[in-house]
Amino acid sequence: MKTQIIFIISDSSGATAQTLAQTATSQFPDIKAEIRRFPFIQTESILKGILNLAKTKNAMIFHTLVSVELSQMVRDFCQANHIYDFDCIQTPMKLIAESTGESPAHVPGLIHDLNENYFERISAIEFAVENDDGKNAKGLLEADIVLLGVSRTSKTPLSLYLANQNQKVANLPIGPDLHIPDELAQVKKDRIFGLLNTPEKLSKVRSSRMLSYGLDANTPYSDTDNIRVELAYAKKLYRKIGCLTINVANKSIEETATIILESLNLDTTTFED
Repeated sequence: MKTQIIFIISDSSGATAQTLAQTATSQFPDIKAEIRRFPFIQTESILKGILNLAKTKNAMIFHTLVSVELSQMVRDFCQANHIYDFDCIQTPMKLIAESTGESPAHVPGLIHDLNENYFERISAIEFAVENDDGKNAKGLLEADIVLLGVSRTSKTPLSLYLANQNQKVANLPIGPDLHIPDELAQVKKDRIFGLLNTPEKLSKVRSSRMLSYGLDANTPYSDTDNIRVELAYAKKLYRKIGCLTINVANKSIEETATIILESLNLDTTTFED
C-alpha cells in the first residue's frame, strides 16, 4: 500500500485543512495517509523549519494561513522544491473579496473568537451532557431536539455532534422494560427523532461493548432475538408519537445529523436504506 504524508499547516487549529485532507484521501482506499498537523504557526522562522521538514519527508501540504506573506512563502517554497500544496483559505478569501468588494481582515483565528455563537455552542454541549441517557426528564421540555433509541443507536455521539451545531439535545433510552417519562408527551413531535438500527449490527456493537468490559459477548443484551423485540417496541412507540424515524445502520453521525437539521420544519418522514 502506498503512503502519502500530508502536512497540515495553519495559523489557527488546522481543523479545516485536516478535514479537507481526510475527506480527499478517503477516496483513495489503496493509499495510506499519514497526516501531521502543525497548528498556530504565525512566524516565518517556524514555518521555514516545517517546510524544510516537509521537503525531507516528501510531504504534500494543506495550509490555512490568512497571512498573505506566510501563505505566499508556502507557495514559493513548494514551487521551488516541487512539493504539492493546496491553499485552503486564500482562494476562498479572494473569491469573497472579488464578489463583495470588501477586503479580508487577515487576522488569524477570527473564527474562534469568543463571540455569542461560541458561548451558545458551549452551552448546548453542556446541555447535551446534562441530558444524556435520560438523566433529566425536565430537560426534554427545554430541548430543541429529543433523540429516542434503544441501547447503542448512537444517541450520545449524535447529541454531542448536534450540540456543536448549537442545538440543545436531550436523548432518552427506550425499551420494553424502561419507563417513558411523562414529559415526553409534552414535546412537539417534530422535535422528536426515533433512531433505529438492524438487529445484526446492534448485536455486533453490543457484543463488542461487552468484550471491552471484559465480559462474555453472548448475553441477552446482545442476543439478536431480544434486539428484534426491542426494535419492534421502538417502532411501535415512534408510530404512536408520530415522530420522524431514522435508520442509522448505514449512516455516519454527520449524515444522520444533516437529516435531522434539514427536517426540523418538514413533515414526518421515515428515512430507511
